[in-house]
Amino acid sequence: MTRSARNPNPIVHPPPLLMARSSPAVLLLLLALAGVAAAGDIVHQDDEAPKIPGCANDFVLVKVQTWVNKKEKDEFVGVGARFGPKIESKEKHANRTRLLLAQPSDCCTPPTAKVSGAKVSGDILLVERGLCRFTKKAKVAESAGASAIVIINDKHELYKMVCDRNETDLDIGIPAVLLPKDAGSKLRSLLSSGEVLVQLYSPDRPLVDTAEVFLWLMAVGTILCASYWSAWSAREADIEQEKLLKDGHEIPPNHEAGGSSGMVDINMASAILFVVIASCFLITLYRLMSHWFVELLVVIFCIGGVEGLQTCLVALLSMSRRFKPAAESFVKVPFFGAVSYLTLAVCPFCIVFAVLWGVYRRLPFAWIGQDILGITLIVTVIQIVRIPNLKVGSALLSCAFLYDIFWVFISKMLFHESVMIVVARGDKTDEDGVPMLLKIPRMFDPWGGYSIIGFGDILLPGLLIAFALRYDWAAKKTLQSGYFLWSMVAYGSGLLITYVALNLMDGHGQPALLYIVPFTICTFLALGMKRGELRNLWTRGLPERVCTHTHPSLKDTADPVRSS
Repeated sequence: MTRSARNPNPIVHPPPLLMARSSPAVLLLLLALAGVAAAGDIVHQDDEAPKIPGCANDFVLVKVQTWVNKKEKDEFVGVGARFGPKIESKEKHANRTRLLLAQPSDCCTPPTAKVSGAKVSGDILLVERGLCRFTKKAKVAESAGASAIVIINDKHELYKMVCDRNETDLDIGIPAVLLPKDAGSKLRSLLSSGEVLVQLYSPDRPLVDTAEVFLWLMAVGTILCASYWSAWSAREADIEQEKLLKDGHEIPPNHEAGGSSGMVDINMASAILFVVIASCFLITLYRLMSHWFVELLVVIFCIGGVEGLQTCLVALLSMSRRFKPAAESFVKVPFFGAVSYLTLAVCPFCIVFAVLWGVYRRLPFAWIGQDILGITLIVTVIQIVRIPNLKVGSALLSCAFLYDIFWVFISKMLFHESVMIVVARGDKTDEDGVPMLLKIPRMFDPWGGYSIIGFGDILLPGLLIAFALRYDWAAKKTLQSGYFLWSMVAYGSGLLITYVALNLMDGHGQPALLYIVPFTICTFLALGMKRGELRNLWTRGLPERVCTHTHPSLKDTADPVRSS
């Protein structure tokens, strides 16, 4: 779960066409793909840089707006230093100041009498990184009469300018800003076009990000819809089974009680295997991350999105009397088997939709198509993949919990950077990150970007919540006496705490499952223990009930027995 998809701070009724025929290994791969973007904010972590007197500023992003010969040009983004005065936050209060190229360019020694053919008098100096401390560059520039200093990094990313622990003379009166190498090179090239004016300011982010509110509603709504579809499918299958038993028919060998054909139950081995597959896939992404590899992920996502979209559309349209005959008429298609006419009619639209998104995914409004494909994919997977009992659900979420913590936090000790965050950020590519996430643009944030949430943060807890609703309906529980309502409240609360922690920690990596998993599992365990149903939930996953069809003599008995 994350705040920004692109931030300059370094700081998945009718069974689907393909997935119903997929093996558990393929579904595990889908869960692994979802787990890739299941956590971590797409910003770099803070370096260890304790605040000391004179060097205690918070790290802030700084906008560097430029004018060449009084005509507005490019805007660059840098990061402010720990030292020096705070940078103005209001654009209207920031001054336009002349920019000069320092001589010498590193500003480690006092500049010559004239810098770039002009005297330094309240101007801003543009200097190169290297050869001396950031604090010394700032002191030299201040002594020469500069009002601020802009430093060009020697790498294509931002770097936090800090002070050494043993530094004492930190009385610096001018602000310092660091630009990445590419931005600094463009800014330096503008100096050859005429007089360059720059304006430095650091606008504050809004206290509450409205995009995060909509993203929270989107995540909760997706699980809500997926859970009701899953429970409805299970109830329809139970009704069908009851009719067969009532009529004296034998139950087909492949018919699943409490479910429907084409569904896949996760077992303990699959739950544990999830961590292994997801970790191997994440390492592969980390090692092979490149433009072509992200393109491959886009293709995989589009294939899954087509499947999810057509499944949801067929289910919705088949509810209408106009389309119901087409949904109930089938034709045999090679490789796919029996396919409804409605599915054949919907598939071309879904394919065109996914292809158009893949081609135009970099456009400003492409996030809408990505969210539609992502939500339908998640709903479809939750409708197909089932957790049979609380033991498997707890094992799956616990494994995902450890997976998130390890690859967001502990992996930094082994790889010197957070593997999950690097992959989610899409380093070494020109993409905003991997496509396995939902995102909404931050409309009222002066820094722009996206608020995002990974598929895994919705899909994995959604499997357990869908199990809760199936159990409630089978046990004929009310909303308050069941488990679904409270597990939804637990999920929503855990996701809300994630956003709070994300903002309190300045947007740094916070795996959402770190908060969601304890909330949901502990709620389930506490309610099950209080109601005396924990053993049944844990091992069987189905309510105890009388089977009157195979045991007619038990119709009037008060002692319940397990269903046949």
